[in-house]
Amino acid sequence: MCLAVPGRIVELRSAGALVDFQGNRQRVDITLTPDVRAGEWVLVHAGFAITPIAEADALETWDYLRGESTANVLDEAGGERAAGAGDG
Repeated sequence: MCLAVPGRIVELRSAGALVDFQGNRQRVDITLTPDVRAGEWVLVHAGFAITPIAEADALETWDYLRGESTANVLDEAGGERAAGAGDG
């Protein structure tokens, strides 16, 4: 299974971009997404921006990855969380 993580492009650089992942910044290859601009969100896998993504979708994905989305759904449904779910 592969995981692509959303990040926001901070600045374009030669042959790539500086991308912010919730406070962690990393150089990312944008060969596959040459039309992206600073401020836009992209999905990144293995150091490559593979597709642009809407900001709302990016933020929802981060909520899910932090466990907040799953925890909220279980709370609303009256379900129980597994030990540690939604922590940290």
